Amino acid sequence: MRVTTNTLTDTMVRQIQELGNRQARLQTQVATGQRIFQPEDDAPAMGRVLSLESEQRAIAQFERNVDRALELSQASFGGLQQLKKISDRASEIATLGTGSFNADSNAAYASEIDQLLEQTLQFANTRFRNDYVFAGTAVDAPPFVATRDVAGKITAATFAGNTERAAVQLSESASIQPGTDAPTNAGIGDFLNRLVALRDALAANDSVALGTAQVDLIDSEDILVSSLAGHGGVQTRIESNRAQLADRAQSLEQLVSAEADVDLPTAIVRLNQSQTAYQAALQSAASIMRLSLLDYIQ
Repeated sequence: MRVTTNTLTDTMVRQIQELGNRQARLQTQVATGQRIFQPEDDAPAMGRVLSLESEQRAIAQFERNVDRALELSQASFGGLQQLKKISDRASEIATLGTGSFNADSNAAYASEIDQLLEQTLQFANTRFRNDYVFAGTAVDAPPFVATRDVAGKITAATFAGNTERAAVQLSESASIQPGTDAPTNAGIGDFLNRLVALRDALAANDSVALGTAQVDLIDSEDILVSSLAGHGGVQTRIESNRAQLADRAQSLEQLVSAEADVDLPTAIVRLNQSQTAYQAALQSAASIMRLSLLDYIQ
């Protein structure tokens, strides 16, 4: 009799525990909206969720890369725009200088070119997040170094960067180089030296040298315009890639939701059923286990 009673008691306690665990799991599902918390809840689905979440983390990193690439391209574009404005004014001054042949006027123009030189050097050494933009991958030091005379005027400029170009990974199979290329960086150095030549030609009122400087400035402007157009294309590509990543992220979120989210109406029904079963089991157990010493004697 005792063996049978103990066995029955153990069975009832185990069933009540199972019903309690099921009720707790359903309560958590209803509260969180999630269906899977442990691998044993649904091992195949858990495997799929982990794989999808791994891809989501990769997408998130690519999105950060896209933001970085776009910022760098915009910083380069902004610096080139400023250089283009200086180029426009320098070309205008060169045209005025070749037309006037007036020593006093050209001396005044030479003084203005001195200021344009200082501005060009400043923009050529543009920094973004403490990195020099037009330095290739040698971003820790100013890429353009000026040589000055005793009066402090720029007499020459040299490029101290390198010809390498950093790449940014946009996806598993695509990368982009958002910074300026080596010809552009070298062209900025040439532009600085051509401004020096223009200033000196104006100061000397040398018509031949002015004509040469004017032609050289057109070449520099072509390089700047070409680089600006290239950066426009790069930014368009980056924006397109950003949109693709956003679509992928949304699709992955939907797939994860389909695997891991609980069907709330169904879960609520099951929770009510589980609570009813749990209460019934407790009541049944209480009735069955009301054994007195008289019950054993009889």
